[in-house]
Amino acid sequence: MAARPTIGVLAVQGDFREHLDAVRAVGADGREVRLPADLDGISALILPGGESTAMRTLMHRWGLVAPIKALAAAGAPILGTCAGAILLATKIDDGDEPVLSLLDVSVRRNAFGRQLESFETQLTMRGLGANGRAGMLQAVFIRAPQITAVGPAARVVATLDDGRVVGAAQGSVLGIAFHPELAGELRLHRALATAAHRFARRRRS
Repeated sequence: MAARPTIGVLAVQGDFREHLDAVRAVGADGREVRLPADLDGISALILPGGESTAMRTLMHRWGLVAPIKALAAAGAPILGTCAGAILLATKIDDGDEPVLSLLDVSVRRNAFGRQLESFETQLTMRGLGANGRAGMLQAVFIRAPQITAVGPAARVVATLDDGRVVGAAQGSVLGIAFHPELAGELRLHRALATAAHRFARRRRS
């Protein structure tokens, strides 16, 4: 019987508990990541929503930036949701220095308004349907960023009906502006667990 993959969830701030619940619901083991040692042995990583400035500060303080970059360089799947997508971006439009620079996109923080303007909607996302076709996904937007530009190394994977880009991927890295875990949507976590299992198997071989 195949071993359950271990998926780390950055737990310095934000809604990491909801992601841990989703990870366990799809049959993977979840681990809170606060220090570099917590990354040892994980096969995928989730960067959750939260307050990106606080997350940036704590990631630098606790020495997480370099080991997360190394994990990505090794090919581990990484999912960033909402603030997590900001941490992944190569450019932040309001002038802040990028944190991880793992996803060739520009992002604008709080592009969908304040907390009171939060909303839930269905959107189109590539790779959800049969044979990798696009499918509809339920998503929650809370003080969400928008992907304002997608560079040549990345590709658009999710858009709203009005064409605004809310998801992009680059290799094994995926950044989305919304919260699937708050909408009861588990397909992205299930896909992440599958990718984590493949990565763990490659690493063992």
